[in-house]
Amino acid sequence: QVQLVESGGGLVQPGGSLRLSCAASGRIFSNYRMGWYREAPGKERELVATIHTGDSTYYVDSVKGRFTISRDNAKNTVYLQMNSLKPEDTAVYYCNQHPPYRKYWGQGTQVTVSS
Repeated sequence: QVQLVESGGGLVQPGGSLRLSCAASGRIFSNYRMGWYREAPGKERELVATIHTGDSTYYVDSVKGRFTISRDNAKNTVYLQMNSLKPEDTAVYYCNQHPPYRKYWGQGTQVTVSS
């Protein structure tokens, strides 16, 4: 059974940092493009960043220069380093393949940016 388990979220003040992790099991994801997504209250889930097998990356404009996606294929894990966090980054963050596969959505990890 394939599982993607996100962790690392929490409450942080504006300007702070968090590092999210996405641990995969049941399938090797090193040959797949992976992405981080987020869903804010009252909004649709949106793509935040992706990383391809050759480590090429993509970021949505709103997080460019602040977020960094990376992967450790030996650990079958994808990371999202988030710096200079803003209140508008508050959301539940999920990882999945890109494009996403509906059966792989996990529980996500809550990120709240507030003073």
